[in-house]
Formats: sequence, structure tokens, C-alpha cells
Amino acid sequence: MNKQSIIKELKAHKKQPYLDYRLKRNTEVFTDTLFYTLFDINTSVETNIDILEAQFDELINLACWETSRPCKKVWENYISELPNILEKLNLDAEAILNCDPASLSIQEVYMAYPGFYAIAIYRLANVLYKEGFPLVPRLMTEYAHRQTGVDINPGATIGESFFIDHATGVVIGETAVIKDHVKIYQGVTLGALFVNKSLKKTKRHPTIESNVTIYANATILGGETVIGENSTIGGNAWLTESVPANSTVFHTPEIKIKTNV
Repeated sequence: MNKQSIIKELKAHKKQPYLDYRLKRNTEVFTDTLFYTLFDINTSVETNIDILEAQFDELINLACWETSRPCKKVWENYISELPNILEKLNLDAEAILNCDPASLSIQEVYMAYPGFYAIAIYRLANVLYKEGFPLVPRLMTEYAHRQTGVDINPGATIGESFFIDHATGVVIGETAVIKDHVKIYQGVTLGALFVNKSLKKTKRHPTIESNVTIYANATILGGETVIGENSTIGGNAWLTESVPANSTVFHTPEIKIKTNV
């Protein structure tokens, strides 16, 4: 096969008309600008609000393919939510500082905790998701996933003062509901019992009530599964059924120690 034939075949199979990877790169730049605007003391809020609007306009041009929809108005709604998002993120940071004995300062939480960063990008993406602008928030949380190892779908519902400790390997599905003052550790999965496209509009992921702690590598599955408030789920537990409030659930491993004489 000669070069021209190869090119012809590649073009024939390259059939996604809107697959423009500038959208991915530009979303990452927009996400970084957002984060610095909210937190960095040397970044001018006044200047960056205009920069963010221009960056968002570019995202709209790349991602808003339904010309009948008023995508331009999404920015006006989004910017009005930023103070509320920042207020929630400050509560998340304080929860980390108050819960983790290893945290030395609030500045350390903002700059060095991957769990906080993942929560921050989720909260910034979730508002856009609820505006009906799904691809950009999905790219935002995937950007955070790549940097932190935490995969939070932007459609999840997460309450106040949320803490992910150590972060890596956490998965939170699209229809998961997490209420206030919940703490989870690395490797926790809040997932679906099984995957089927027909379940798209159903609640597939669990509900975690307030003041629950879920330890490392626990797996909680199913849209009807509810973890009652004030409960503790031990490491490596596997749950597909609800747990009443004030429960302690733990996995008991079989440990055999062989000693050589």
C-alpha cells in the first residue's frame, strides 16, 4: 500500500467531526486559571475574571455544537456561583486541617493535598455540569484525575466539609450522593453494581449520609445502597446493601503466619 492509499484510508476512518483536541488543552488552561484565581494571593481576581470569560468563550466555540442553545449565558450563571463554590472549598480545606493530624497548616492543605485539589476541581466542574454543559466539566475532572489519581464524576452530589485522605485510587460515580462531613481514604470506590447503557438515567451509585468515615479500599456499590449517618466502614469492606445509622462495618481477613524453625 502506497502513502496516498494509506492517507485516503486514514481520512475515511477519521470520521468524528467535532473531535477537536484543542478543547481538551484549552479546558486544562481554563481549569488552572480558575484555581489560581480563587486561591493564589498574587493572582488578580479583577484581571482574571476577564481572562476567564475569554477562555470560556473559546470553550463554548469548541464545545457548544447545538447552535439553538444559549450557551453564552452559561458563563453569566457560572460566574455568579463562584463565591459559593469558594466558600464550600474553604470548608473542605478546614475539614482536612481539623481531621488530619499530619496537616501542618491551612496553606499546606491548599497547596499540597491532592484530595483537596480533586474536590476543588469537582466543585468547579459540578456547577457547569448542572448547567447542561457536560463535556467541559468532564474534561475538568479528568484533568484532576490525571494529576491526583482521584476520579470524581462531575455529576456526583457532594455536601459540605468533604475530606479525601491520601486520595489515590478514589472513584466516585455520577449518581453518587455524599452528604456533609464525610471522610474517605485512598482506594475507596462508590460505584454501580453493573454497567448497562439502559441505566443511564437511573441512580446507579450509593448514598453516603452525614458523618460517615470510609477506610482504605472499601467498595460500596449500587444506587439503592445507603450508608447511614455516623457509620464507619472498615478497610477492604465490600458492600452492596444498605447499612443503618451508627453502624461499624469491617472486613475480617484470614491471616496465616508461617514460621520457619
